[in-house]
Amino acid sequence: MIVLRHLDSMKTPIANRFSHLTLRFVWVLALWIAGYGVSYGQGGTPQRASTTKPLAATVASGPVDSLTFDFNQDISVQLISFDEMYKIALAYSPAVKFESALATAQQAAYQLSKMQLLNNVGGFANYSMGNQAILSTGTSANDQLGQISNGYRVGFNLSVSIHDIFARPQEIKLARATFEANAERKRTAEIQLKRDLFNLYQDLLLSQRVLQIRLRDDQSSLAAYRIAEVEMQKGKITPEAAANNSSRYAESRTTVEQAKTQFIKNIYALELFVGVPIRQLKRI
Repeated sequence: MIVLRHLDSMKTPIANRFSHLTLRFVWVLALWIAGYGVSYGQGGTPQRASTTKPLAATVASGPVDSLTFDFNQDISVQLISFDEMYKIALAYSPAVKFESALATAQQAAYQLSKMQLLNNVGGFANYSMGNQAILSTGTSANDQLGQISNGYRVGFNLSVSIHDIFARPQEIKLARATFEANAERKRTAEIQLKRDLFNLYQDLLLSQRVLQIRLRDDQSSLAAYRIAEVEMQKGKITPEAAANNSSRYAESRTTVEQAKTQFIKNIYALELFVGVPIRQLKRI
């Protein structure tokens, strides 16, 4: 009984200490959850260390090839000239290649139509020797008919039909008109290619400028949001005013993400349209 009482007396202070530690842990956990909930309720954004990042770091989540450019510098200076870009697109464009092949085929058909008259022109040559008994039965050396039947013979044959006289010129005109029409379609495809490439190029430049503007606005909204949080903790502004700054910052972040996505999409739209990787369009 003495031993049991001694053990009970030792358990009492240990249990008290454990209960105090557990109570402190519960209070710390409750305060942390409350602070975390307030930070989300006031602005929808957890508190983090705020540092101003350059544009390249902001767009770092984009595709790898886009990081070959300095996003703080005008991208038109980093890309090759528009004329050089158009020459590359012209060489790789499937539409222009298709129209070029059609024009070449029609040109060959036009040249062939002019040569169809040669089907009515022919020549022949042969050589014969010996006793041409079917023509002459004479056996003397003075048999002139037998001598004419022996030796070389060369001839020329030309036959012209009424169709060749009246219809052939029209067929040649038709083939020429078809060839010229396909040549004009090829030039139309080249013009359309240049127009579309120019629009994509300008969209890329515009999306970079919009992204830079959105980033500056985002930095200003972030600064206002941080100041509002501090002033609310000091009691200088109401929670409603702080919530308005938080909403403004959330809107600015949304526009930044949208502008960043549009910028990356324009880069790769230009790459697909030209037909070569974007790094090959970079000025050396």
